[in-house]
Amino acid sequence: MTYDFMIKLSISLFLGLLIGIDRQLKSKPLGVKTSMVISVASCLVTLVSIEAVHRYSVPGHTNMDPMRLAAQVVSGVGFLGAGVILRRSNDVISGLTTASMVWAASGLGIAVGAGFYYEAITASLMIIFAINVLPFFIKMIGPSSLRKRDLSIRIEVEENHDLNALFKEIKHLDMTIKRVKVRDLDNGHQRLEMLILAPEKIYTTDVYTLIKSVHHVLSVDVESR
Repeated sequence: MTYDFMIKLSISLFLGLLIGIDRQLKSKPLGVKTSMVISVASCLVTLVSIEAVHRYSVPGHTNMDPMRLAAQVVSGVGFLGAGVILRRSNDVISGLTTASMVWAASGLGIAVGAGFYYEAITASLMIIFAINVLPFFIKMIGPSSLRKRDLSIRIEVEENHDLNALFKEIKHLDMTIKRVKVRDLDNGHQRLEMLILAPEKIYTTDVYTLIKSVHHVLSVDVESR
């Protein structure tokens, strides 16, 4: 039992390490240490839940579920996943992929703890492949909209300025406007907030320079998603 126990925890540690390295390389909130802790702890709880049935159940008198504790891990890890989901000021939600990786690290630990080594290793490789490799090929063979990214732009212009010039410059760079919001400021100026779809080959600095060069534009704030 001790040998099997160490093997399972070691495999969980390794699989959690793979998940953590992927997030760490992309500078995401979920790092190597966090993912390893989640995976190993989930494996430990699963082992305790299964072993407790053999150790404490009485045949014919006690009906115990060997996966009772493991089932609670899935819902408990949801709190960790919620902690990495962020809502930015421009109403953009980020961190959903990292939150799913938190849940995946927990699932890998549970699978290893239950003795499903091959399934856990296969799942971890498929997860890493789906996150890093598959999207690249989808962008290559898919529609052009998949090769674009969202840009959040906030522009302050002088009062009574013709905003059509701004829209013409944006369309000149083959960018699509998804959402527009215009409001008046207390100082008499106008603020234009837009969410546009821009090709990946266009640098954020190019968009900033182009809009900044338009007459009567006072300030520009460009944020890449």
